[in-house]
Amino acid sequence: MNNMFAIDPLLNGELLWTPLVIVLLKVLAVFVTGLVATMLMVWFERKVISGMQNRIGPNKAGPFGLLQTLADGIKLFFKEDLIPDRSDRFVFKLAPFLSFVPAFLSFAIIPLGGDFRDGNNGMVTWFGHATRVQLADPPVGVLFALAISAIAVYGIMLAGWSSGSKYPLLGSVRASAQMVSYEAALGLSLGTVFLVTGTLSTSGIVAAQSSIGNWNVVATGVVPFVIFLIAATAELNRPPFDLVEAEQELVGGFNTEYSSIRFALFYLAEFMNTVTMSALIVTLFFGGPQPISIRGTVLDIPFVPNGIEGTIWLFAKVLVFLYIYVWLRATLPRFRYDQLMNLGWKVLIPASLGWFMLIAAQRLGRDQGWNTLIVTTVSVAILGVSYALLQAAFKVSAKQREVEGSMF
Repeated sequence: MNNMFAIDPLLNGELLWTPLVIVLLKVLAVFVTGLVATMLMVWFERKVISGMQNRIGPNKAGPFGLLQTLADGIKLFFKEDLIPDRSDRFVFKLAPFLSFVPAFLSFAIIPLGGDFRDGNNGMVTWFGHATRVQLADPPVGVLFALAISAIAVYGIMLAGWSSGSKYPLLGSVRASAQMVSYEAALGLSLGTVFLVTGTLSTSGIVAAQSSIGNWNVVATGVVPFVIFLIAATAELNRPPFDLVEAEQELVGGFNTEYSSIRFALFYLAEFMNTVTMSALIVTLFFGGPQPISIRGTVLDIPFVPNGIEGTIWLFAKVLVFLYIYVWLRATLPRFRYDQLMNLGWKVLIPASLGWFMLIAAQRLGRDQGWNTLIVTTVSVAILGVSYALLQAAFKVSAKQREVEGSMF
């Protein structure tokens, strides 16, 4: 336990009642925050898209339709729960939780606030104990988030397989291939973040971004952020990469046989993952709870303690990316599946790997005292030659496929 949470001084030494109560309050806060954020995200998406399409959107249940998602959830609880006769009943029931629970576990390592000014590194004082405003801060926090997000692949794959029908099975295979493909680009794009910040801890990454000039989106050269955003969108099955549930097909994909609350769990998992991924993007590239600081000038919110102000800044930054995701859904057409896979394997993965090597060469040259311009020029030339060879290999492969003809 101490190895897992060693960065948080609250759990160093003897575990007393007060620290235990604080941990339980953190668990409750993360769970409630995740559920409420998911409910509001569904409402937010419906409202924003309706505004873009000159419609009204939810406006009956509660003020401004805020309780519409809650009403839909209550309705789904009381709908008939169908389980196919040919399904594997245990796996069929387990699969929705394998998609829903990882979203909460990933949310546990996100710094939800804290005082990051003057070297405080996000520490606040609760009930006389110094702690962080996050449930867990493991030394390998970002790797933990990537590992947990990969578990969602099992939920989708098992959902299609356990249904006992070939159509959900084909949908789950396609969905799993999509998520695994973009998981590689997602992880590679984070290599530059680790290289620049020198830590895998989420609180350490936030502490290293004290001003806009130190934000990782700037320090890493924007390209890793763009790759991460695109890969995250594909892994979340958000438009224009929502081929997991393609409406133009006869069936909805891996969750075709699901109904009632089990279907709702898959539906909520998508929106919960969107909130979690937006929070992770803000944490990794935009300073997380850090206030906006430009050349030593901090945009301070008056009469608000620094710890609470961090939560406000995090919420504001996350809201920007949630709006971007909704905007993409309302704007872009869906990719073809071959375009989706080509983008992941032939563009994003080589680009993220090449950019990582460029940043690594620059930092090595700086440490060794080499000329930065020469190091950068040579690195770019090598990457250019590598890209040309890669494109030539793609062309040769395409010509060979034309000669061989279709496999089926």
